[in-house]
Amino acid sequence: MSLVMIPRAVLDGIVSGELDLAFRRWTRRMHVPGGSQRTAVGVIRFDEVDVVDPDAITEDEARRSGLDLARLREVLDRKPGDVYRIRMSFAGDDERVTLREKARLGPKQRAEIVARLAGMDARSKHGPWTRSHLELIDGRPGELAETIAADVGRTKLPFKADIRRLKELGLTVSLRPGYRLSPRGRAVLRHLRSLDE
Repeated sequence: MSLVMIPRAVLDGIVSGELDLAFRRWTRRMHVPGGSQRTAVGVIRFDEVDVVDPDAITEDEARRSGLDLARLREVLDRKPGDVYRIRMSFAGDDERVTLREKARLGPKQRAEIVARLAGMDARSKHGPWTRSHLELIDGRPGELAETIAADVGRTKLPFKADIRRLKELGLTVSLRPGYRLSPRGRAVLRHLRSLDE
């Protein structure tokens, strides 16, 4: 079980400061001190990542991971590898969430986003796609990615990877299922359409 699978109750505990540890058994180190991970509650920072003797884990440390000691040992005994103790803290909101709500764009910001999109198009092995994908998401919010991808002659995983690139710019929001444009994404698409006039 990697840190990608942190339960929501544990994430909430990290945000509140009530929980600050995780224990994982890995065959190789999966995170390094100073690293971070985006989660449903924001960004979690990995402050310390150390190999520990599982028999030396205390009841207090187990509690700080959200489990009692017996349950933690039971979970750790399921997999091979070294036991790592990861000390974590809440690093703040996911910047993409903040970014996607920023719909008021000045000329410089619009130009920067258009340039970023043009660069993504230029590097693409399947031709320009950013504008067409923004249009698709605008016209088909909440629709399965697999369905949209098939309709435009693409396979699901590469299509979803492209949408994640738009998400990094704060232009899309993931739904279950599908996507929608963020307020920022709608503003950018309006600007792109205005360039056609």
